This record gives sequence, C-alpha cells and structure tokens, in this order.
Amino acid sequence: MSEDRVNPYEGLFLFPQSATADLQAVIDHMMEILARADAELISLRRFDERRLAYEIKGHKRGVYFLIYFRARSNALVGIERDCNLSEQLLRWLIIRADQYTPDQMEAADGRTELEDEIRLRRDEAVAAASKAEAAKEKAAEKKMDDATIEVNVKPATEDATTNLKV
Repeated sequence: MSEDRVNPYEGLFLFPQSATADLQAVIDHMMEILARADAELISLRRFDERRLAYEIKGHKRGVYFLIYFRARSNALVGIERDCNLSEQLLRWLIIRADQYTPDQMEAADGRTELEDEIRLRRDEAVAAASKAEAAKEKAAEKKMDDATIEVNVKPATEDATTNLKV
C-alpha cells in the first residue's frame, strides 16, 4: 500500500482575458477545485495577463493565476480531473513545489491585491451604471421638453400671412 503524504504544489492556471471582468468568479472556481480535493491553499495571486503565442479555444489573450497549495498525493488526480473538465480554464500546470520554503510560498500571496482590484472594478462598474442612468434620465427629460415645444407651437394660418403683405 502506498504512503499518502501531504506535499506542497505549485499550480499555474490560464483563464481567458474575459475572466478579468469577474475576478471573483475565477477565484471561486479555483477554490472550488481545490476544496473538492481537500487541498490547503497557501497563496494565490494573479500572475500575469499576456498575449498568447497561439490561439487557445479561440482566445488570443489570457490571464495567469499562480497558486501554492498543500494536498495529499492521491488528491492530485482529482484536481487534474476537475481542471480537465473545467470549461473556464484554458490550460493548467501543477508541479511539486519542494524547492520552495513555506515562507517563500506565503510571500507570493497576492489575495489582498486581488481583493482591492475586485473592489475597485465593482466601484467603477457602479459609477458607470449611475452615470449611464443619469444620462438616460437626462435624455428622457430632453425628449419630454422637445415634445412639449412641439405641442405649444401653433401653425400659422393663411389669414396671418395675408396681413403681412407690404
């Protein structure tokens, strides 16, 4: 019977660029994959956003996320299966991270930066929505004003034009 050891792993996950629109959903998806395997998250950060060397599933740009986690060696099969079945992931790579100390893995954590970016994007979306709503209301008011002007303008009669002859 093989020994069931807990090992540190490094995972690099590639998502399409469109995933940056909802970073919280991407993070939740990765956490769900790790939770199904009872893996312990050490650190997670957005690694990079790049143009891909070749199209993958029709995408030319992608966003990389770097994750360090601890998991039992037999749980890695489940993580790989979930990554293969994921429709959101473009590519992934998981390797053992024995070369890093726990302090080095924890130092790579970027969750606070991700939370700040998610909060900033949400605030920008709310501000944009309120600006759009204000513009929509202003356009509706202008349309109402234009309709009022058209109703108040009376057409000239022939009698009025005949009196103006010189």
